[in-house]
Amino acid sequence: MLKLEVRPAPSRVMSVASPLLALSLTVVIGVVLFMLLGKDPLRGLYVFFVEPLKSWYALSELAMKATPLLLIALGLAVCFRSNVWNIGAEGQFIVGAIAAGGVAMLADAHTGRWIVVAVLVAGVLGGMLWAGIVALLRDKANANEILVSLMLVYVAEMVLSYLVYGPWKDPNGYNFPQTISFLEATKVPRLFGGMFRVNIGLVIALLAVAAFWLFMFRVYAGFQLQVGGLAPAAARYAGFSSRKALWMAMLVSGGMAGLAGALETAGPLGQLTPHVPAGYGFAAIIVAFVGRLHPVGTVFSAVLMSMFYIGGELAQSRLGLPKSLTGVFQGLLLFSLLACDTLIYYRPRWRSARSPRSEPARPTNVITPSTPTVEGNA
Repeated sequence: MLKLEVRPAPSRVMSVASPLLALSLTVVIGVVLFMLLGKDPLRGLYVFFVEPLKSWYALSELAMKATPLLLIALGLAVCFRSNVWNIGAEGQFIVGAIAAGGVAMLADAHTGRWIVVAVLVAGVLGGMLWAGIVALLRDKANANEILVSLMLVYVAEMVLSYLVYGPWKDPNGYNFPQTISFLEATKVPRLFGGMFRVNIGLVIALLAVAAFWLFMFRVYAGFQLQVGGLAPAAARYAGFSSRKALWMAMLVSGGMAGLAGALETAGPLGQLTPHVPAGYGFAAIIVAFVGRLHPVGTVFSAVLMSMFYIGGELAQSRLGLPKSLTGVFQGLLLFSLLACDTLIYYRPRWRSARSPRSEPARPTNVITPSTPTVEGNA
């Protein structure tokens, strides 16, 4: 019989191998899923894992998709390591996009390229503002940050819909719910010319990886956040402020999500529409955990998640599969990871189940009182 036995200490090997094992399980389940849908599983895997890597244009699209996921996941890694559960990064992404779009629409024909910096800063501040609401309610009213941050996602979506259907609606847009197209001066510069859409957001994201690694593992403030998350009692004993950790984690996470929203709005989108929410904020939660809440690990998991996004779009156009298949693969990866993470703390052991009859009889020691002997006279 296979049983799980508690390890004396968490396994470092399984901590690294668990995401790889989870990906393998996701692929196996994906093969079964393609077969059930009546599609060639090899063709399906080719669309998901080979097509996004087969050309320079495909790689540029992959990098463009990975950039917002990486930025949001970096901020979430700080939150989760601090034991602060920000589930509403999608809402902070939307508000960052709204703030960036509002600044971009202020530009005119005489505005210089300096406004790109203002657009990005506005996105960061918008995301921090939305995350600050969560921190304020958690700090002052002891509200659950999971529920508050999640509910604020839908509030942000309603605000976006109000703006693009109302005061910010393009008067020359044939009644479509969208703002005016942003001027070229407000758009984020691209890294390459021609048809490649990847922009300087990729450079910003890679620099953020290095900055977050230094912050989390080489800076005293990052050490305080991690101690507060791993051992709250020890953090209080050392004099670390839990309120400061809460505010810092939420503002950093919200700022990164807002920056991702600004780069997306002033980059490939070029305007605000109701389709700004692309699910990046929720997918970045999976990215953060698959990357083991480590800045370097999130790079690889962001690339993997981007392959799921692009693969889902290609599967829809080439295989006739629903676009929701992207979410299915994301969910499979998350649940596989949660299952495989069990092996970090437990190890499987095979124990043979013996029936009671097969066990040798145990000797029993029966104590019998000695019979006294009576000696009579002959």
